[in-house]
Amino acid sequence: MKDRTPPAPVSRRDALRRLGLTFAAVPLTRLVSACASGGANAGVDTTSVEDTAEADTATADTASPDSEAADTAAVGWATGGTAAMSGDYADPFDGGAGTACALVCAMTLGPCYAQTAQRQDVTEGHDGLPMRLALRVVDESCAPVAGAEVDIWHTAPEGLYSGSDAIDFCTGGDATQRAHQWFRGVQTTDADGRVDFDSCFPGWYAGRTIHIHFTVRLGSDAYVTSQLFFPDDLADDIIGTQPLYDARGPRDTTNQNDSVISGDSVGDYTVDWERQSDGALLAWKTLVIRSSLGASLCTA
Repeated sequence: MKDRTPPAPVSRRDALRRLGLTFAAVPLTRLVSACASGGANAGVDTTSVEDTAEADTATADTASPDSEAADTAAVGWATGGTAAMSGDYADPFDGGAGTACALVCAMTLGPCYAQTAQRQDVTEGHDGLPMRLALRVVDESCAPVAGAEVDIWHTAPEGLYSGSDAIDFCTGGDATQRAHQWFRGVQTTDADGRVDFDSCFPGWYAGRTIHIHFTVRLGSDAYVTSQLFFPDDLADDIIGTQPLYDARGPRDTTNQNDSVISGDSVGDYTVDWERQSDGALLAWKTLVIRSSLGASLCTA
């Protein structure tokens, strides 16, 4: 069930203070995979009809998993934002974190961080292709980190950020974007280190590949600020075919020519994904944070 508790605002000043000077905003140089029908012939005896029925039943039972997979694959992308989501999705982390957990390296905070709120649904009713973003936080020993704050922010489908305290460079000076805080939110990890955000697939803007910003904090300390990306073929499919996205035309930047992440490194920060039976996108990623602030922080 989605959290309907009124959001508790976190001020920009407080958030930036908690992030510390290590992640001070820097200017962005350029602005995430049978029905068979048959007829019975006249004159067939009862035994053969029964045998045929049993064989059909066995065939149907055997083909059922394939049919379900085919049905899922045949589903188109959903529209209408998170209202179109069933939320009945498999756990993408049921295989565990494994034994080799590579640290998430830092990337720029960027100039578009702004006021946010504690909530799972970050859309505020905005339209778009619905997306469940599932994140799991673990340490370098692959142990889940409970009680960590995961703060995310990304653009709306129209390629603009929200927030009255965001600079015009981020909102485009658009009054609607400035009047909302959509596509920004904070969640606290559970005992398994997991948080879920219900959002919409981000839009693109000039000079950047499609991405999601995030910060992971323990208490008031930021352990890493970085970004997540989508596979280029997925992004191109959505941008090229889906309402709200296709009207803007093709994006000018991909994972291979982005100004923040290199084509050689982007795979480490690219989400896994599946289209769900309701047409929503399920995207997921494990975030590995350093065990203490005293440990060195790599830079992507």
